[in-house]
Amino acid sequence: MPRLFVAIDLPEEIKASLSQLSCAVPGARWVSPSEIHLTLRFIGDVEPQTVAKIKKALSGIQFTSFHLRVAGVGHFPPRGLPRVLWLGLEPRPELMELQQRIESALLQAGVPPEERPFSPHITLARLKATPPAAVASFESLHRALDYPPFPVREYILYSSVLTPKGAIHRKEEIYRCSGEAASPSR
Repeated sequence: MPRLFVAIDLPEEIKASLSQLSCAVPGARWVSPSEIHLTLRFIGDVEPQTVAKIKKALSGIQFTSFHLRVAGVGHFPPRGLPRVLWLGLEPRPELMELQQRIESALLQAGVPPEERPFSPHITLARLKATPPAAVASFESLHRALDYPPFPVREYILYSSVLTPKGAIHRKEEIYRCSGEAASPSR
């Protein structure tokens, strides 16, 4: 059964720069730069016949390109032992609207609704028994992290295979925008 998710890929220059962040944080398993993305909707394991329905439903989504800006770092959960280090995104209504359109299309394809609210972030590392002080130190060091806005002209349906060294993602389908947005404001 394929394990699927929908995501926005990041520009290669941002991925390359993020690979420099994987510093000494005890218990951190860093996401490979090639696998870094913004998940719009994790779907999970689906029956092969459902994949075609998902692809068709996603192909009907219309959106205009928009710009995103990556900035700041944090961790999940906000209380208790940290389990994920993440990179933040400037909130954009266009991003939230695209995510809602994807959610609606997936519901029409028979995918159960997501129970958690969408919280746009980019996972940098998964943590295991990492001391909170190490996480606080990493966040303090990279709090001012900021990149120029980048255009979002497509989103991607990925399949994912879990391995002992982390997930390996494969692009199953690319969905492009129907128009171009104005230049980003900084």
